[in-house]
Amino acid sequence: MPISIDCPFCQPQDDPHQHVVIENETCYFLQHDGHQDILEGTGIIVPKAHRPTAFDLTPQEWADTYELLHQAKAYLDAKFAPDGYTLGWNVGLVSNQTVPHAHFHVVPRYSDEPYAGKGLRYWFKQEANRRQGR
Repeated sequence: MPISIDCPFCQPQDDPHQHVVIENETCYFLQHDGHQDILEGTGIIVPKAHRPTAFDLTPQEWADTYELLHQAKAYLDAKFAPDGYTLGWNVGLVSNQTVPHAHFHVVPRYSDEPYAGKGLRYWFKQEANRRQGR
């Protein structure tokens, strides 16, 4: 299984603030202490093998991501009781993929948060984000 020595998702146990919450044969569901103070429960699903983007996942990694997503939801529902979820992949720097290892964001959402009701579509529908000349 290929890994990258410099990648924080290839060896999550090396970061004492990053926790493997659930895992299966090919993927982890990770939570990082530094990401829990804004929207509690936030985590990511990552393949154990170093895959640069979601487009590089194997069929087994896709199946295992699906399995972990449902397990993560059951865990998050029981522990945090969110009112909804925002789910997503970022691919490439222009999409804000700052770690070049595929990672699927699982973001619990709460009705009392300031951006409640503003999911992925809200951000790309803003007129201020229109490409110049388009």
